[in-house]
Amino acid sequence: MEHKIINMVISGHIVDVVRRVIYKARLYVKHGKIADIQPCDDVNNVFIMPGLIDSHIHIESSMVVPARFAQNAVRFGVVAAIADPHEIANVCGLDGVRFMVDNGKITPFKFCFGAPSCVPATPFDHAGAQLTAQDILILFDDLSLSFLAEMMNFPGVIQRSPEVMEKLKVAIDRNLPIDGHAPGLTGEPLIEYIDAGIETDHECTTLLEAEEKIKLGMKVLIREGSASQNFNDLYPLIDMYPDSVMLCSDDFHPENFSKQYLNRFIPMGLSKGLDFWNIMQALTINPIAHYKLNVGLLQVGDPADFIVVDKIKTMNVLQTWIDGNIVFDGEKSFEIEDDSPRINNFSASPLSANDIKIQAQEGYINVIQVIDKQIYTQKTRCLPKIENNYCVSDVERDLLKIVVLNRYSTNLSLSVGFVKGFGLKVGAIASSISHDSHNIVAVGVHDQNIVDAVNLVISAKGGIAFSGESESCLLELPVAGIMSDKKAGLVGDQYQKIQAHAQRNGCKLTAPFMTLSFLSLLVIPSLKISDRGLFDVDKFQFIDLFDNNNA
Repeated sequence: MEHKIINMVISGHIVDVVRRVIYKARLYVKHGKIADIQPCDDVNNVFIMPGLIDSHIHIESSMVVPARFAQNAVRFGVVAAIADPHEIANVCGLDGVRFMVDNGKITPFKFCFGAPSCVPATPFDHAGAQLTAQDILILFDDLSLSFLAEMMNFPGVIQRSPEVMEKLKVAIDRNLPIDGHAPGLTGEPLIEYIDAGIETDHECTTLLEAEEKIKLGMKVLIREGSASQNFNDLYPLIDMYPDSVMLCSDDFHPENFSKQYLNRFIPMGLSKGLDFWNIMQALTINPIAHYKLNVGLLQVGDPADFIVVDKIKTMNVLQTWIDGNIVFDGEKSFEIEDDSPRINNFSASPLSANDIKIQAQEGYINVIQVIDKQIYTQKTRCLPKIENNYCVSDVERDLLKIVVLNRYSTNLSLSVGFVKGFGLKVGAIASSISHDSHNIVAVGVHDQNIVDAVNLVISAKGGIAFSGESESCLLELPVAGIMSDKKAGLVGDQYQKIQAHAQRNGCKLTAPFMTLSFLSLLVIPSLKISDRGLFDVDKFQFIDLFDNNNA
């Protein structure tokens, strides 16, 4: 498809989200803007609506670069996204954020990138970079980023940590929005968090929590992604507080993203009995107002950003337009010429099976218990299986070895533990996507399977892999070790194939690689693991693998 700004006329049922009316009209576009809207009776039997906006997403979670993300997003009527490049910043620092911004600019899609506020997320593992308040100032002033991305360090905010407050001040001095991340925070600590200048939260899981935050002045983003899905619990907020709610994905993985996106929110909401206009407000008006986006709302003089759908109840997208350009014609999205150099930060050396052996000791071991479809874990204790004086995986009890390897150093820097809940009977899985530092994490049955899977990832300088007794497969992620520059559909298909390999070999998790990727996220309870060891999130401290406490 060739794209250039054109003058055109299109007719249909105009969905006016500002006046909350639907009427028949012809829409006139000139020089990329809505020049006029003329009511008439003879129109096409389609609905013309403002383009949809994702109010919070990590593009990296789709495992494709921004240009490929945009190419896929427009197929589902999405014209803009509020994006936090937090993941690539943990890998490549300022250069990673620059890559995301520059790669997004080769598309007509309207990216709104924020400056990551918490890089690294914690000091308890080895990340690839660190962003200071001075770095955030550079991102605002040199790259024109337009908001401070989610402040995950809510304890630091409440305690008024000088480093944290300096970062907030950079945004406050520029009158820029500040996104929050405060799971379960209530009462006086929440008030202190909000008083520091933080305006949004996408971590609510209950109506009670969300209402408290809204009543204190926050905007609540209802999240429906791959890792966390909160729409069913929070959807009443859309009608209860239509001015204070937005909709977002947060993390949306390739097997989902390649097949669906934000347009699904409208049928979902209507099936719950929600007011259509309130759903549309959450997907258009509210993010535009809060983030000051240059995105049109189908008003005369607005940028010509709109979508054409067959029916509101089905939201089948027939066309997507951005700035007067057709970017999706019902079959093809816009083409891109992407000659961006790949960026990465990957130095790990291959492992041998001897590197991950665990000398046996008496007593119990602390074990990570995973929960399907959740990113939090539980802490449990087990007696280890011992062979030849080494602790090994025990398939009968679903007690598997887990390894986290620092990918940023050629020196051997790793930790080894045990996990329950994966169910693998044969082989191992490994990934260089592990929030938030993106070291290599692997789970498997035999030590050789584990190192084979890890070494597949190392050989590609990033990816996800399965290694079995007679088969192996790899999805290469050469951009920062967390993204591909191939089309989203292809990446989604490859991702599903590798996931299917794991499930055919016994894995009982719905999304094994998603679960794996969050096992090193040390800010989500209860027991996690970094390349420095087992970490008790509830106590916020490292603990030993062996636990001889009989209590």
